[in-house]
Amino acid sequence: MFIDEAYITVTGGRGGNGIVSFRREKFEPRGGPDGGDGGDGGDVIITVDPNLTTLLDFRYQSHFRAESGEHGQGKNRHGRNGEDCIVPVPAGTLVYDAETGAKIADLTYAGQTLLAARGGEGGRGNTAFTTASHQAPRLAENGLPGETHQLRLELRLMADVGIVGLPNGGKSTLIARISAAQPKIAAYPFTTLQPNLGVVQLEEGRSFVVADMPGLIEGAHEGKGLGHQFLRHIQRTRLLVHMLDAAAVEGRQPLDDYHQLNQELEAYDSRLATLPQIIALNKIDLPTAQNHLPDCLSFFQQQQVPAFPISAVTGEGVRELVGAVSQKLEALRESEVVEEGPERFEIAAAPERKLQIFRAGEGVYVVRGTGVETLVQRANLQTDDGIRRLHEQLRTTGVLKRLEQAGVSAGDTVFVGELELEYAPDM
Repeated sequence: MFIDEAYITVTGGRGGNGIVSFRREKFEPRGGPDGGDGGDGGDVIITVDPNLTTLLDFRYQSHFRAESGEHGQGKNRHGRNGEDCIVPVPAGTLVYDAETGAKIADLTYAGQTLLAARGGEGGRGNTAFTTASHQAPRLAENGLPGETHQLRLELRLMADVGIVGLPNGGKSTLIARISAAQPKIAAYPFTTLQPNLGVVQLEEGRSFVVADMPGLIEGAHEGKGLGHQFLRHIQRTRLLVHMLDAAAVEGRQPLDDYHQLNQELEAYDSRLATLPQIIALNKIDLPTAQNHLPDCLSFFQQQQVPAFPISAVTGEGVRELVGAVSQKLEALRESEVVEEGPERFEIAAAPERKLQIFRAGEGVYVVRGTGVETLVQRANLQTDDGIRRLHEQLRTTGVLKRLEQAGVSAGDTVFVGELELEYAPDM
């Protein structure tokens, strides 16, 4: 099954907690602090896997979480850092913020990565808080949580050539003839409901990748029919093979089909209208094709657009078509300047949120802000030293003063992030 869009949630690993510990050795009755720091949480990293061609796997797993860091240990032993979570995607995957729609990364070739969610930092153990005046601190920090992001993945096929045309034009038959692809083929419109990739092998080990796209209908640029699901996949191609039904089996005129499809391409993305095209006038094995071929060949000759009468069923003219496609691709590759993206993308860190304090009800206050919420997340409130340190930090950063200005009284409830505290002006 071909899947070209998926939604995933990525979460970095939580940092390990620092530990409160003291040396307990023979002949050292008053050993000093030796609590180690916690390890950092692992990151979630999206990377290109050239062996993948679909986003199908994300149908079965949509939440990816990196490993948490281990807690610190006695004897100043640092907790192990969490393992990164590696998420493989096919080449040609675009990554968007699912909430804002902003594009984050365009992963087009093997080796490119996206740091999708950072792990949280580990907390410090009590060794880090030793001072000349406080030589036996019972104080340690908690590790911070990792980042969480909702992402939308969109796959755009990395094909050299896109075969385009209206329904039942013979695109699937052609790709089956020139490559090892085995698309579903039947004599009714919309047999192809998903793109098919094939590799066309040439002499001397040369090859190119061709994509047979689902047929278009009028209004496809607005999403009608297979619409956007089809059009997104030809945005990366270098060359289009425009398949026309020269026999007019469906009762449509070949040149009318040609103009209609080009209008749809331009309406969706003006760049698509500038892509080089080679015309395949298909179904010349049918007698009615001779009624349309002269006018079609004359028109394309005037437009200086290469056109080849072919029969995808019998193979007549197909070799000449493939040769022309190969030559055009070689010329395009020699002339184009390939601008590869960076090796490593990163999701921008969340912007710093300023301190905000507001009253949420009678005797209830809410404190918001990146700095103060981080202080609370770090605080180990299981010890008196941890509580005192948090109170001192809230005082020195001006949070307590702002609460007093907002009207807080002793015994009122204060929410800082997810933590619920009882306000006490003096410790």
